[in-house]
Amino acid sequence: MIIGIGIDLVAVERIKKASEKQGFLERYFSDKERALFKNHQMNPQTIAGNFCVKEAVVKMLGTGFGIIQPVDVEVLRNQQGKPYVELYRHALKVEKEQGVDAIHVSISNTAEYVTAVAIGEKGV
Repeated sequence: MIIGIGIDLVAVERIKKASEKQGFLERYFSDKERALFKNHQMNPQTIAGNFCVKEAVVKMLGTGFGIIQPVDVEVLRNQQGKPYVELYRHALKVEKEQGVDAIHVSISNTAEYVTAVAIGEKGV
């Protein structure tokens, strides 16, 4: 059963400019995510994809950013390159309160924009 759906769209150039500031990267992304970015030569589309997934996940949870901090939603890739999320602190608490058993995410992009969708599922 679907618990919630979230979607986001971001301009790659906006994230590229923001990611030139180390404070942005440290505030929004975990150590593992920043290592992923380095492995991808700091590709702005990869960074924008992670940012989009974070936004989509908090929308799916119905909270937005507030009690959930961006680093509470970690976006990584499996061996095939498929994105997945790990939740921490308040994001994990909200996930459990809502009974979300699985979060499915997908990222798509053009040269100028990146979009992501997150679907929360119960009873997996």
